[in-house]
Amino acid sequence: MKQDSPNTPPLTLAAASFAALGSEQRLSVLRTLVRAGPDGLTIGELGNRTGVTGSTLTHHLKLLAAAGLVQQERQGRSTICAAVAYEEVQALAHFLLTECCADAKTPCEDHDHG
Repeated sequence: MKQDSPNTPPLTLAAASFAALGSEQRLSVLRTLVRAGPDGLTIGELGNRTGVTGSTLTHHLKLLAAAGLVQQERQGRSTICAAVAYEEVQALAHFLLTECCADAKTPCEDHDHG
């Protein structure tokens, strides 16, 4: 049995993280925050960029925050949202690709999986 590396999330954690990303709107919100970088965006700006607003955006941010992918911080009258889990997102990608072609008759040597 192949051992997971220390960077590979356990199956349960990976499933929870993927579940949090199981919506086009949530995935759009996370991608927008990743593009914004560590400074993040106000909820208003995030809504403008994604087209997701109001209680729907609040709901999606709550799920992403619970999965540890997004952080919200109050700054004065604004709430700043930022993607904080760059390592976790990389670990999820690694989780999917770590055994790429493991059962194939011909190894997939031409793929670069970081």
